[in-house]
Amino acid sequence: MAKVYYDKDADLELLKDKTIAIIGYGIQGRGQALCLRDSGCRVVVSEVEGTTNFELAKSDGFNPLSADEAAKEGDIIQILTQDHVQAKVYKEDIKPNLKKGKALCFSHGFNIRFKQIKPPKKVDVFMVAPKGPGALVRKMYEEGKGVPCLVAVYQDSSGNALKLALAYAKALKATTAGVIETTFEEETETDLFGEQAVLCGGVTALIKAGFDTLIEAGYQPEIAYFEVLHELKLITDLIQERGISGMRRGVSNTACYGDLSRGPRIITEKTRKEMRKLLKEIKSGKFAREWIKENEAGRPNFNKCLKEGDEHQIEKVGKDLREMMPWMKKA
Repeated sequence: MAKVYYDKDADLELLKDKTIAIIGYGIQGRGQALCLRDSGCRVVVSEVEGTTNFELAKSDGFNPLSADEAAKEGDIIQILTQDHVQAKVYKEDIKPNLKKGKALCFSHGFNIRFKQIKPPKKVDVFMVAPKGPGALVRKMYEEGKGVPCLVAVYQDSSGNALKLALAYAKALKATTAGVIETTFEEETETDLFGEQAVLCGGVTALIKAGFDTLIEAGYQPEIAYFEVLHELKLITDLIQERGISGMRRGVSNTACYGDLSRGPRIITEKTRKEMRKLLKEIKSGKFAREWIKENEAGRPNFNKCLKEGDEHQIEKVGKDLREMMPWMKKA
């Protein structure tokens, strides 16, 4: 069983005399920075001048610095830029400012796991990864509840890295909900697998396959959209709230029987074999190397596939149908 930490296991006093530098004021960066500041931590943030996030940081009461300046000031440097730019920011702005006693913090292990960032032995390296977007981290903090987090230590130079990580998690109120211990390897590999096989890749491919099947059989695109995409949220909400068994008891018996008797015909042994192949590619570093090269080449395949996806019939039908649903429009 996983080790879980709570409030009693973490000491906020460990952050009392430290400056936390948040590199990247995106959704996660903003959420964490505001929570840390409200927990009494000294926080500096870094964002590119002229960007929307730079202005947002200013409106939130921060004085955004360059990554180099923030790294100089930070005792704990939390890197929250996108995965594909972290290595560049690290090499150019963070690495030159690392001194013994400092710590690097991550909320996703990609660049450590696949050795795009190789920290010197003189610094602590740990992870505090909220299991929710930054906006939810902030919302739950304000409600005094917290979002569960993962915590991991990659390098313990000070002998205090885990305690420091737990203090950081407590400053987000994550220890109120529970903090699960893991490793950089486990977090990264399971995260990538989940995205590819289920949450993004698996789900979107399944939706489009279902839509195409109904269209090929002569059904109206609008009806197909409702049945294979729109209603998916109703099911995933039930699963999130009650688990799979709870969902099955929250739908009609007809739907439940269809789930139990037909689902295994969709996710076959062939599908499971392909999932194992995906996981093998992740663990070996094949996917990471491919993604790094794709970025270095200017993302030709990424952009091509994205454009093809945008042109699928389900996107046009969905855009028109969503216009009929004012409750789905953002204010």
